[in-house]
Amino acid sequence: MNYETGGLGAIESVADRRPRTDMRTRDLVNQAVASIPTLGLQRAAEFLAAMNVPAEIAVRTLVYPHRRRSN
Repeated sequence: MNYETGGLGAIESVADRRPRTDMRTRDLVNQAVASIPTLGLQRAAEFLAAMNVPAEIAVRTLVYPHRRRSN
């Protein structure tokens, strides 16, 4: 990401991030995202809900892929 053109908001959001601590949720989200082309967004969302992934995380990762953390 180019921080010079990203604006102050981009710099703040990177600075506010904490190290990932929940590897289970990371793996579940990665599985759901990978399944979108074959199963669709609805089924991916249902999978995350069934696996007790918080709705806030599911929506952020499925609907707003640019807000996902990079591995």
